[in-house]
Amino acid sequence: MLGMNGHVVEVEADIGQTLPAFVLLGLPDASLNEAKDRIRAAARNAGVPLSRRKITVNLIPASLPKRGSAFDLAIVMSALAAARDVRGCGSTVFLAELGLDGQLRPVHGVLPAVMAAVQAGHTSIVVAEENAAEAALVPAARVRSFRSLAEVALAFGADGAQVTLPDPVPRQEVPAPAVRSAPLRDLSDIAGQHEARYALEIAAAGAHHLLMVGPPGAGKTMLAERLSGILPELEDDHAMEVTAIHSLSGERYCGELVRTPPFESPHHTATPAAIIGGGSGIPRPGAASRAHRGILFLDEAPEYERRVLEALREPLESGRLVLHRASGTASYPARFQLVLALNPCPCGLANGKGIDCMCTAQQRRRYFNRLSGPLLDRVDLQLAVQRVGLADYAAGGSAETSARVAERVAAARSAQRDRLRPWNYATNAEVQGRILRGELALPRAVTASLDRALDRNLVSARGWDRVLRVAWTVSDLAGRARPDADDVVTALGFRLQERAA
Repeated sequence: MLGMNGHVVEVEADIGQTLPAFVLLGLPDASLNEAKDRIRAAARNAGVPLSRRKITVNLIPASLPKRGSAFDLAIVMSALAAARDVRGCGSTVFLAELGLDGQLRPVHGVLPAVMAAVQAGHTSIVVAEENAAEAALVPAARVRSFRSLAEVALAFGADGAQVTLPDPVPRQEVPAPAVRSAPLRDLSDIAGQHEARYALEIAAAGAHHLLMVGPPGAGKTMLAERLSGILPELEDDHAMEVTAIHSLSGERYCGELVRTPPFESPHHTATPAAIIGGGSGIPRPGAASRAHRGILFLDEAPEYERRVLEALREPLESGRLVLHRASGTASYPARFQLVLALNPCPCGLANGKGIDCMCTAQQRRRYFNRLSGPLLDRVDLQLAVQRVGLADYAAGGSAETSARVAERVAAARSAQRDRLRPWNYATNAEVQGRILRGELALPRAVTASLDRALDRNLVSARGWDRVLRVAWTVSDLAGRARPDADDVVTALGFRLQERAA
C-alpha cells in the first residue's frame, strides 16, 4: 500500500543447489527481513519444513519498497510451491503474519489491500480468521480464512500425513463484561445559543466549515462535539472509504463498515505528521485523513503550529492529501468538515465590552494573526459565540433534540443530491464557482448585498462563492427551491460576523 493505492506484489521463489541460506530480495525493510527466521520456524512447526538448500525469494516489482509482516504467508507459500509441497497458489493473494508456532496472525490494512487486489483482477484472497469479516466487506472478493499455516498448506495440496494441525481450541462462552454506554451528546444539552445552533445546522446540512469565536465556557466545544450527531449516516461508497482509512491506520480490525461520520479532535501540541500524516518510510494517514467524511475539530486553534494550520489549506480545497517522501508518494482522501474554536483574546475575557480584559491591542492582533487570512477565507461560517445568560438556563428542557435537527439536515441533503446530481456533487460545499455563476446563477437583485460586499473588499472572490454555497444551504433547510435575498444576507452575516465582533 502506498497511501490508499495498492500495488500487487508477486512473490517468486527459487531453490538452489548450494549451502543452506535464505535470501530475500526486492527492497524489504527491517521488519520484513526478520520474516526469514519467523517463516522457517512456522513452517517446521506446521509440519511442512522448508528446504535445507538455498532459498531465494524475490518480491516483484523489485523497485517498490516493501514493509510489514503481511508478506509472511505469501513468502512461505511461494517457498513451499518451489519445493513442490503445495500447488495452485499462483493467482491467490495471501495476507497474513505468521507466528513461530505456525498460527496465522491478523494484520492491519486488509480492507484497502483486498480492494486493490480485486481492482487488479485478483479475487481469491487468503487471510487469518480475525481478518475474514473485514476482507469480506469487498463485494467481489472470494475470501478464505484459516487459523494456521498447516490448514492453508492442506487447502493447497500438501501431504496430509506430514502436516501438523494445531489442537482445536474449545470455544468458551464468556459472559460479556458490563460496559457503560457513553453518554449521548445531544443538542438539547446546550442551553441558549440559538444562533450558534442554527449555524451548526447549516454546517451539517451543507458540509460547510465552521469557525467559532467566544469566551471560555460559552459552549464552543459542546457545540462541536454534537455536530456529528446531526450528520446523516455514511453511504456505502463513503463508508467503504472511511473504513479503509481506519483499517490502514492500524486503529482496529474492522468487521463492519463504519457508518457514523468520524470525529477527530487532536491536541494542540500535535505535530504536522500526526495531523497531516507522515512517519518513517511510507507516510501513514493523520488525523485529517481519519476525519474523512467527518469532522476535524481544532480547539484553541491559534495554539497549533502555524505550519500545521497552513497545511490544511490544500485539503480544504481539493479534499485530498498527497504526501511526498523519498521512498514514495502516498495519497489519502481528506474531505472533512473543519471546525475551529478560539477565544476572543489570549486571556479570553474580551467579550462584550471587554472591561475585564487586560490584553493589549498588539497581543490580540498577534493572537488572531496565528490564523492566516487565506485559511480563514476557506471557512464558510464565522460565528461569534456569546456567553450564556441566566434566562437561557431558566428555559431548560425546551431546546430541540439532535434527532429533530437531523431530520431537517437529512431533508436538506436529499434536496442537494437531487439538484447537484448532473455534476456528481452531493453537498453545496463541493459546488464549484463556475456552476454557481453559470447554471445555478441567481438574479442580481438577489445577490445585491453580496455584490456590494465584494466591491468594498469585505469578501474575496473565493468568499463570494462560499457565501452563495451557504445561501443555497439556508434555502434547502427552509424547503425553498432557490435562495432569495434574505438567504444571501443571512449567509453573508455569518461570513462577516466574527470580523464585526
